[in-house]
Amino acid sequence: MALSPSEIRQHEDDAPKLRARDIADTLGISEADLIAARCGTGVTRLNPHPDGLMQAAQTLGPVMALTRNDSCVIEKVGVYENYHSGEHAAMVLTEDIDMRLFPSHWRHAFAVEKETERGVQRSLQVFDAAGDAVHKIFLRDGSDVAAFEAARIRLRHEDQAPICVTEPRQPVEAAKGNPEKLDILRTEWQRMTDTHQFMRLTSKLRMNRLGAYRSVGAPFVRALATEAVNTMLEQVRDLGLEVMVFVGNRGCIQIHSGPVHTLTPMGPWQNVMDPGFNLHLRADQIAEVWAVEKPTQRGPAVSVEAFDKEGMLILQVFGVGKEGRDCRAAWGALVAKLEGLSEEASA
Repeated sequence: MALSPSEIRQHEDDAPKLRARDIADTLGISEADLIAARCGTGVTRLNPHPDGLMQAAQTLGPVMALTRNDSCVIEKVGVYENYHSGEHAAMVLTEDIDMRLFPSHWRHAFAVEKETERGVQRSLQVFDAAGDAVHKIFLRDGSDVAAFEAARIRLRHEDQAPICVTEPRQPVEAAKGNPEKLDILRTEWQRMTDTHQFMRLTSKLRMNRLGAYRSVGAPFVRALATEAVNTMLEQVRDLGLEVMVFVGNRGCIQIHSGPVHTLTPMGPWQNVMDPGFNLHLRADQIAEVWAVEKPTQRGPAVSVEAFDKEGMLILQVFGVGKEGRDCRAAWGALVAKLEGLSEEASA
């Protein structure tokens, strides 16, 4: 029997120190269900399209941007600017807030005001059709509270019922290869001039990312030990390299470009705890890791990419290749020395 909004609110009140996601999991509901239960009492349902939400975000001043999947959370502090709308994909392009947005998955949105030990916490929160978090924006000291209030009124949805109509969660697509097209994959891979061509190539060949990696072989990819991700982060820190870390879900990809200074392991979590940049990675949920090299007009793009046991992409890491800050050669050398899967198996 489904829980009523009042029952959901009571469960949340009884566990004030638990994260919303954990409470929702305990109750067998989505996080959007949990948030919606407070519509009218600190929560306002908003029109979810990113055009309106990003326009609002650009008025808030310095905030914290958060994007997550089941195994990784990225948090960046900065100012939303330079938003580019798009029917299928949109972008926010700044040094600190760098995002790719996929509007079809922005299905539910809320302005949330929550009493905490440190005062009222204000946020804009976006969820997909299943009620899973797509992206969240948290106000900080120095954020424009008046702009938040104005956005809450301007973007207010006509439906303020304390329920959320969600759809069943879509399973992660399993690795999909196509042995009959393997020669074409290798030939076309060599001809790529931009990393963005990769997804079009795999789609054309009726493959997906992980299926292509499992099929194509050397010199394009190399299977790594799962511990390689932690080793990679430690070496990036120790060498002072700048990297691009991509973390996302179906509706949003968020990117950190810069160094990694402070690693703080806690149980199964590996955490980056730097000013303006936090990363929380469940290392125990990494099932496959690949070192990948794709040709581009500016030289090879080398990445380390981690997947969970379902085949979902957890995160990707590239070397920064910006003019004056080109770490790609040192990054490529680092990746080349990471422990391979066969080496692990024979150890």
